[in-house]
Amino acid sequence: MELKICHLYPDVLNLYGDRGNILCMERRLRWRGIEVRTTGVSVGERLNAPDYDLFFVGGGQDFEQEVLLEDLHSGKDAEIRAAVADGKTFLAICGGYQMLGSYYKTWDGHQCDFIGALDLYTVGCKERMIGNYLFTCDELKGQTVVGFENHSGKTYLGGGVRPMGRVLSGRGNNGEDGMEGARYQNVFATYSHGCLLPKNPVLCDYILKTALSRRYGVVELAPLDDTLELDAHEYMARRLQNTK
Repeated sequence: MELKICHLYPDVLNLYGDRGNILCMERRLRWRGIEVRTTGVSVGERLNAPDYDLFFVGGGQDFEQEVLLEDLHSGKDAEIRAAVADGKTFLAICGGYQMLGSYYKTWDGHQCDFIGALDLYTVGCKERMIGNYLFTCDELKGQTVVGFENHSGKTYLGGGVRPMGRVLSGRGNNGEDGMEGARYQNVFATYSHGCLLPKNPVLCDYILKTALSRRYGVVELAPLDDTLELDAHEYMARRLQNTK
């Protein structure tokens, strides 16, 4: 088996070491004897979305997102919308999460129109939502996710888009409705930096299985020794639950 990963804008959207999510996925695949090929696609480069099984979009600041708008609207936006509709797997973090939605409106009224692959939008506010946080993962019963959020945008989900889970400690999508992240088709979107996957190996494997199963049919991944990863996860989960 082989998995082809597209890392969108790796040189621009890499806030808080989000590239660590790529390294984590590559290692967990190779440890199981599964071939993986990662290709970075940045500004001015062709996407060719049908070539890939999984897309990763990291986080960036508001300025960096605006810089990418012209490149996105040169044709990448249509390719990404088609890939989402076709059931390709996406992991999008913070700014990448916002960019999959319809628009971002800054606190002073300036609007950036994004891809529109998911029915959601983001509104900026002056207050930042920042810190370690903890949320449930609705598809993985009894499983929590630990991460680090740092965003001033408040994201609101529209029709057909469901949250990844519910906030147990922290702010999540907007600090108002208790929701965190977004799920639509095979898209996983979240505000969790920090980076997300090394501290949440169960979620990482679920995302990888989603991508592999779309290409090969139902796939089961061989177990790995995740003692260190799970210990790190449980340490943070206990710490956050005790500081609510």
